[in-house]
Amino acid sequence: MPSARLSVVVTRRLPETVETRMRELFDVRLRESDGPMTREELAKSVKEADVLVPSLSDRIDAGLIAQAGDRLKLIANYGAGVDHIDIGTARQHGILVSNTPGVLTDDTADMTMALVLAVTRRLPEGLAVMQSGDWQGWSPTTLLGGRVAGRRLGILGMGRIGQAVARRASAFGMQIHYHNRRRLRPEIEQELEATYWESLDQMVARMDVLSINCPHTPSTFHLMNARRLKLMKPDAVIVNTSRGEVIDENALTRMLRAGEIAGAGLDVYEHGTEINPRLRELKNVVLLPHMGSATVEGRIEMGEKVIINIKTFDDGHRPPDQVVPAML
Repeated sequence: MPSARLSVVVTRRLPETVETRMRELFDVRLRESDGPMTREELAKSVKEADVLVPSLSDRIDAGLIAQAGDRLKLIANYGAGVDHIDIGTARQHGILVSNTPGVLTDDTADMTMALVLAVTRRLPEGLAVMQSGDWQGWSPTTLLGGRVAGRRLGILGMGRIGQAVARRASAFGMQIHYHNRRRLRPEIEQELEATYWESLDQMVARMDVLSINCPHTPSTFHLMNARRLKLMKPDAVIVNTSRGEVIDENALTRMLRAGEIAGAGLDVYEHGTEINPRLRELKNVVLLPHMGSATVEGRIEMGEKVIINIKTFDDGHRPPDQVVPAML
């Protein structure tokens, strides 16, 4: 007699090919709308599912996990970041957590470079002129930006994405510098032609462009606080495609408005969709709606990883992308 299929609840709409495959493999409840679940819907889901498939927009905290009872056994996160999930509490309740690492490395690195170029070459301002119909023709002094070749790029967080950014930036002729929790192996440093800075303060003070590529953890919250932002050169720019909480957004906004930092390219924000309204007004800022991972290929590959994690768990094995507290 065939065994019952795993009950899986997915909290957001996923690519059609991913949802189709999930229907084939599991007893899955898919999301009809593309909006996030309410707290009440999440609480109901954790009580009814063997596996929950949340995304970044779902807060899976200790209070929610406590409501799960004995049925929930796996939280198969759709995404690499897991700072929205209380990993320790899940572990205490015997619930495994998995994620989708490595899938979006190239997509996010591409977006990082797009923001670097957009800010330094003033692309949004040029776009605004064209869309308004105000362009009067070429001028030697109009919308002058800066050349990226030869500039010092400081990468804060030299994991997969940071290294991918370094390779792209090097192709543009930028000088690569980095600060990381652990120094890279000599052969990787040599390949990337990257200079390691043990002191983040010293690196920040000397960079032309600063790219945030570290995860959000208790130790990285406001790592770029007001004091450290003030170390940046007035003609420097900062780009963030990682987590908004790493930067003190209010302090950054004040300094951008005062001309103490030349510009910023942001794809993530400290308070999610609640962006400082003064930030929206600035011409020297490029704001994107968390598009760093938004490619068809990347989103499908994320779904495939989720399915592999669930299927491996269903077969009685440890999910290949299991997350444990020591990894955070």
